[in-house]
Amino acid sequence: MLYYHRGSEDDLFSIEDLKQGLFEALDKLGRRRKVLALPPDITRFYSRAGELTRYAWQYYGPTLTDILPAVGTHFAMTEPEIQRMFGDVPVELFREHDWRGGLATLGEVPGQFVEEVSEGRLDFSWPAQVDKLLIEGGFDLILSIGQVVPHEVVGMANYNKNVFIGTGGVEGINKSHYLGAVYGMERMMGRADTPVRRVLNYASDHFGRDLPVVYVHTVVGPSEQGLATRGLFVGDDIECFHLAADLSLKVNFEMLDEPLRKVVVYLEPEEFKSTWLGNKSIYRTRMAMADGGELIVLAPGLREFGEDKEIDRLIRKYGYVGTDKVLQLVDENEDLRANLSAAAHLIHGSSEGRFRITYCPGHLTRNQIESVNFQYADLAEMMTRYDPKKLKTGFNTVGGEEVFYIANPSLGLWSTRARFW
Repeated sequence: MLYYHRGSEDDLFSIEDLKQGLFEALDKLGRRRKVLALPPDITRFYSRAGELTRYAWQYYGPTLTDILPAVGTHFAMTEPEIQRMFGDVPVELFREHDWRGGLATLGEVPGQFVEEVSEGRLDFSWPAQVDKLLIEGGFDLILSIGQVVPHEVVGMANYNKNVFIGTGGVEGINKSHYLGAVYGMERMMGRADTPVRRVLNYASDHFGRDLPVVYVHTVVGPSEQGLATRGLFVGDDIECFHLAADLSLKVNFEMLDEPLRKVVVYLEPEEFKSTWLGNKSIYRTRMAMADGGELIVLAPGLREFGEDKEIDRLIRKYGYVGTDKVLQLVDENEDLRANLSAAAHLIHGSSEGRFRITYCPGHLTRNQIESVNFQYADLAEMMTRYDPKKLKTGFNTVGGEEVFYIANPSLGLWSTRARFW
């Protein structure tokens, strides 16, 4: 059921519009006894989920007893990050998700179904797990809050991904990421119906019906003033997601007539501290890059590879080596088989040999960058040549050279028409 829906390519939500839209939806839900909020973490700062969580807290007061950031495998949020994203919401309301423990298993998606949706590529079963707080907390409302935007693992972010991946466990996260990678990232990004989404929908339909989840979806895109909220959709079923996904495809997807020879991407230091997140610069541009082109990633906050110590170790050990090599490494190495999300990430973070990827890190050395099969360039030198303060989003001319600039890869997807089918 839809409780609120508004949005278009030209719509522009003010802060008050967001608040009124959410309150209108919550009014329709009626009185609630105990409420849990599931927002994203600081890596989705521009989703407007921070403000919406704060409005939900203002609406429910002491009835909103817990806030569990759906971090998946990311680091737990720090207190400064919580304050930056959620303002005056009390820090003591926030809980930490442990993706390697503290889980409740709701059921298991059969291997036969996974084999069917993967077109025979994989046949493992998939555990539908969530943080045990969702089951044991006694909530009569779980508000899943976040942005719908093209995503490399599931096609379009949010909806039940926020529940089963964001608060899920190590096995489910590993297998879902690997399923998406093996099926093919280019076949999924920007699409609401993908193999990974079908697995999540199976889990929702068969095991998640008793969870009192209501989804609060935003659609946020670029504007001349920076960013603009174009849509807000609140509901308890897939219709809410599909409406947001349809709008996101119009707002967040840029279709290009010709491939790009040189792309410069800037990664904000507060949001991107690892290649696990920073490789969105690769994921979101891979379908737009010309063969033999170069992707330059300005990454002043980059200090590690993985958001998890074990995944960081695996990235350093194997590097970004492309699909065929990663599949071979999974067959040959138990540590990679036990961490399939890391294997998927190594596939996602490769150019498959088509174009050069040059990282300009703030806190990693040349040897570290080159050891994982990226090229290295000095950050200060490249920030001087490609100054984010002077570049505009899209095409620029720098020293007689045409450069395509992207200020935040999290907010979009770029492709040539020939590569999006």
